[in-house]
Amino acid sequence: MSVDLNSMAVFARVVEEQGFSAAARRLGLSKSAVSKHVAQLEDRIGARLLHRTTRSLRLTDVGAAFYERCARILAEAEEAELAVSRMSSAPRGTLRISAPVSFGSRFLAGPIAEFAIRYPELRIEMVLNDRLVDVVDEGYDVAIRIGRLADSSLIAKRLCTMPMLVVASPAYLTQHGTPQTPSDLQQHNCMLYSLSTTGDVYHFRDGDRELSVKIDGSLRANNGDILMEAVRRGVGLAFMPAFLCGCDVRDGTVVEVLAGYRTTIGAISAVYPHNRHLSVKVRMFVDFLVAHFAEVPWGDPGCLTRQPSATAETSTADDGDA
Repeated sequence: MSVDLNSMAVFARVVEEQGFSAAARRLGLSKSAVSKHVAQLEDRIGARLLHRTTRSLRLTDVGAAFYERCARILAEAEEAELAVSRMSSAPRGTLRISAPVSFGSRFLAGPIAEFAIRYPELRIEMVLNDRLVDVVDEGYDVAIRIGRLADSSLIAKRLCTMPMLVVASPAYLTQHGTPQTPSDLQQHNCMLYSLSTTGDVYHFRDGDRELSVKIDGSLRANNGDILMEAVRRGVGLAFMPAFLCGCDVRDGTVVEVLAGYRTTIGAISAVYPHNRHLSVKVRMFVDFLVAHFAEVPWGDPGCLTRQPSATAETSTADDGDA
């Protein structure tokens, strides 16, 4: 019996997408073409693979056993192709990247340009957006996440860690006083990053203790640059990542308060869909970013703090402060 690998791939996609319509969209085929592939498989095998109704789809016992073998065979075929392509070709096609606005414009403009020069046959689509995008559904190959990552099916490769500082202008502190403990912040105008996964709470660490303080303020924004300008002008305090406020702290434009409670609460990570047969373009781009961030001048207060285990790859989530 000869079974078409294309039909096996279509069948596997139907199972993974839990439906013919969704599989058709992912494969760029018509729903009728997907149904034909599955029907041909069932004819060749001589057994029904799927129980289909208007509302649900589930594997038969034969279908479940066949799917496990299909997935294994397809994975081996793709890994064989990937191994050859890594040796013989540069990345091609389109690479879609999502990143937060402030971080992307400051820290990714140069690396993206360098990567584009290095691989001229690759088309790069860079989208800066502080909204937390759905990497899979919106068709991104890689997304840059800042902050804590919850569990998900995405894979994350850490680029560096992110210190957070509470900052205010000298004028604001002269007028309103300087908070000495995190709880003092409840008496101050604390501005908020509206897309933060922690909500209206600032998190600190006092030795081994984690302190959480619910705060309130007159300004809320979904972009860190807006908040930093308000801090400079004396509107209030803000909990900011070092890459946004470090240079101002160094120059004395703003002042760090509660320095004894500062904590590294998150990381800069590249996340991408869970796929053991990762495309050349994604693998090379992520490796390129890891190498790039390992060479950033970390001693500059306007930069980030180096993460020694920057190359660690882990399962993670589609969640974080951008």
